Amino acid sequence: MILSGQEIISRMGEDIEIEPFDPSNINPNSYNLTLHNELMVYEEVVLDMARANRVRRIPIPEEGIILSPNQLYLGRTVERTTTHNLVPQIEGRSSIGRLGLFVHVTAGFGDVGFSGHWTLEMFAVQPVRIYAHTAICQIIYHELAGEHEEYQSKYQHNRDIQPSLLFKELAPDHEQDPQMPLDFGLERSHS
Repeated sequence: MILSGQEIISRMGEDIEIEPFDPSNINPNSYNLTLHNELMVYEEVVLDMARANRVRRIPIPEEGIILSPNQLYLGRTVERTTTHNLVPQIEGRSSIGRLGLFVHVTAGFGDVGFSGHWTLEMFAVQPVRIYAHTAICQIIYHELAGEHEEYQSKYQHNRDIQPSLLFKELAPDHEQDPQMPLDFGLERSHS
């Protein structure tokens, strides 16, 4: 079951926190989240799951910025959300989708207990100009059945755009040095 806009309001301060909160962003069954004023792009030509890839920050000027096709842009929401006893999910707004802009490539589902800013994996079908502080996506809350534990992992309590931290799962004891490739022992000497 998905919470209505009025139910989202009634659970504010208990199961749901949205900071800053603007009542005009409430929809019939979601809440609009806005785009922060900075993007991040990877500098690597080939991204490596097993290491921290280099990134570069791009400010979004007042006149907007044009996103190019075939480029992944990471952004984040202005709002920090915290959710208890519900499953949060972000979806693109239909007006944004009709411009050919994907705001989350595959990562729309959050975990119960998640607290932080939402990182957006943005991809444009064709060149599109975007602006900071635009209502870019919407958060939806699903009821959760059964016993559960709250999310406590690598993206919890983030305060910034989060590039992939998958390398922490693949080699949890490896220090994060983007210049040092990880050795998983895949090429072993047989001597």
